[in-house]
Amino acid sequence: MTKKINHIGIAVKSLDASTPFYCDVLGMAFEGTEEVAEQKVRVAFFAVGESRVELLEPTSDDSPVAKFIEKNGEGIHHLAYEVDDIEKALTDLRDSGVRLIDETPRRGAHGTSIAFLHPKATGGVLTELCQPGDH
Repeated sequence: MTKKINHIGIAVKSLDASTPFYCDVLGMAFEGTEEVAEQKVRVAFFAVGESRVELLEPTSDDSPVAKFIEKNGEGIHHLAYEVDDIEKALTDLRDSGVRLIDETPRRGAHGTSIAFLHPKATGGVLTELCQPGDH
């Protein structure tokens, strides 16, 4: 079902303050920023091999990422796996008894379709499935 790790999501208070570490210190290729209004975040992507690091900055105090930072501080927020058919993956997981946060896919950054699995079903790791869209 899963093809590869698509990205690791890291919650940050500020993209501007965090970006230099990934570009200048770690030497990752900056791929740009995007606002995902539906999720109340701005994201910045950095390429590392076949995967990416995604920084997530909340755009609202009531966003899930803002609540995550308030509770846990900045740090790893989720792990995203790429799939070919997200709807089939969700059906298969649901049929296997896996608890889902998203019963149906929603829009993610870069035109992807995304869905989250509940951390209680994944050993405490917020897990995202993503199906690339047309860029």
